[in-house]
Amino acid sequence: MDLQITNQNNIFQVEGTLHKGNIHLFKSEFSNIFDTKNSLIINIECLTSIDRYGVNALAQLHNESLRRGKDLSIIGMGCDDLYEHFKSEENAA
Repeated sequence: MDLQITNQNNIFQVEGTLHKGNIHLFKSEFSNIFDTKNSLIINIECLTSIDRYGVNALAQLHNESLRRGKDLSIIGMGCDDLYEHFKSEENAA
């Protein structure tokens, strides 16, 4: 399944695969999101695959939320790749 992003009750559901070929869709969906929202919830439970470009896009969104003092929550187990990336970032700090 390719990337699909839906918004229900202010929770963005990311489904399918997030990779270099469709990263522009993800970035387009969340560009300037913090201009209108103080908090953002992204559910990655149905994300089946993610490459380093996808991980970087989530990390950039995370960094933007910190820089702007906004809340970002990423919920769901999702892919092990994403979990390992953020766990290694946490251990490095």
